[in-house]
Order: sequence, then structure tokens, then C-alpha cells
Amino acid sequence: MCIRDSPQSEYLGSGGKESNRGAVGDAIVSMLDKMEPDDRKAKIMVIDSDLGGSTTMTKVQKKYPEIYVQSGVMERGNFSAAAGFGMEEGKQGIFSTFAAFLEMCCSEITMARLNKSNVLCHFSHSGSDDMADNTCHYGLNNLFADNGLGDGYPTGLYFPCDANQCKACVSSVFFQPGLRFVFSTRSKLPVILKQNGEPLYGDGYQFVAGKDDLVREGKAGYVVAFGDAVYRALDAVEKLRKEGVEVGLVNKSTLNSVDEDMIAKIGKTGFVLVVEPLNRRTGLGSKFG
Repeated sequence: MCIRDSPQSEYLGSGGKESNRGAVGDAIVSMLDKMEPDDRKAKIMVIDSDLGGSTTMTKVQKKYPEIYVQSGVMERGNFSAAAGFGMEEGKQGIFSTFAAFLEMCCSEITMARLNKSNVLCHFSHSGSDDMADNTCHYGLNNLFADNGLGDGYPTGLYFPCDANQCKACVSSVFFQPGLRFVFSTRSKLPVILKQNGEPLYGDGYQFVAGKDDLVREGKAGYVVAFGDAVYRALDAVEKLRKEGVEVGLVNKSTLNSVDEDMIAKIGKTGFVLVVEPLNRRTGLGSKFG
């Protein structure tokens, strides 16, 4: 069952809507712009599964066709090819498809991790978003990507809450080693605002992998959310605060790591409620407690 927004045109604490998946494509192009042509061609390979128009990887194709491979509908083979290219230190494959197809790549992800491959993945159409395509495209088991042993080889799962954070996230993790998974929604999402009305993830913001963000301070308890759940949760939090209930909100954009400082902070309050667009059996809520 998908989540459909109510007829209300405005959500408290949020601004205008922008495309997260588009922001990922823009950020990747921006990072590629910073590389020398020979270096870019030698160290980067982008492999598309015939969905570049939806995952916005066609933005890379248009500007840098020499590093772009259109490989058709075969996600498992395409991810393996990206991982194979990224096995050499200093090189990385970039792979994209719909999040629903992540589950079919679990074995290949395991092998890529064991071989210490460097792959940046963009899985769009994540969560129980308002889909116009087909219900089979819901990506609800995103945490399956972190499916290895705790052997110290890095795997990052990132689900930013708005376009500004998406750009900052990609810029921060682009050159990091290991497997990095960036998730985005099909629908455009509102920009998250500070209490003074300025963008929370505006100028000066730097994404730090593994760090949870305090969106609103609270005393009664906290809501923990990520992705498109953040603006919906923020709307509810702001309404409660108007009624005198000081509920706070945390944006946990790194799904598979523990921010010890934030855990200690919210654990001192009366409750912690996880709100998420993923499968309740396999999502953040099944692990956070």
C-alpha cells in the first residue's frame, strides 16, 4: 500500500518541493566535473540498467558519454560489472536502478564486499512512495544491502530527506572507498526548514556519514525518521508543539550506523518513535530498539 499525501498544500516546517533523485544525478555530475578528463575516464564507470531516465543517470550520459555504459535490464550482471571495475584501488563503479530490484542483487553485493569493491549505488523509487508506475516498484527492504559480516569493510546506507541533503550526501561519500548506497524517492519532496524558516541543509551544511541530525529539539520524546518520512513527521511534530507537547525530531539519514551521542540524548526522554517508509519487518524500526 502506497502513502499518498493529503490534499493539504503545505506541511509545517517544510518549503517547496524538489526532486531528490534529480539532485543525486546533479551531484554526481558535479563531482565528475572536478576530475581531470583522463583521470575520470580511467577511474569511473557508470553502468545503467535501462532506467537512466528515471534514476537521472542520463545526466551523466549527456555530459560524459565516454564513461557511461547502457547495459539493459539485467541488474545482477550490471552491479557485478560495476563492482568488478571498482575492485582496483582508486577506481569505482557507479550503478543505478529502482530500489525494488536491490533484493535480486544481494548475492552480488556480498561478493563485492568480500572483494573490497568500490561501488556508488543510486536506488531510486525507494519506500512506500506515491507510485505512478506499478506497485512492484516499491523498494521496501533497503537494509538488505548491508548484508555482510562485521569485518570492518565499509558499507553505507544513506536515505537523505530533501534535495539539499541529497547533494551534500553524494558530495561527501563520492570518493569514499567501499560500498555506498544512496536512496531516493520517485516523488518530489519538500525542503526541510529550520524554525527560522531557512533551509536546514542550506549553505554551510556538510554531510557527515553516520551522524544523525537534530531537526527539532524535544523534551517529551522524539520521533526518528528518514527520507520522505521526515517532512510528514515534522508536520505532526510542529502541530503537537503548537498544542504544548514538546516532541523533537531526528533525521537518521545514515540507516545502518549508530550515532551514540544521539542515542544517549533521545534515550533520556519519555519515548522514541521510529517513523519510516520501509518494511516494518526489515526496516530501521526492527533494529533501532
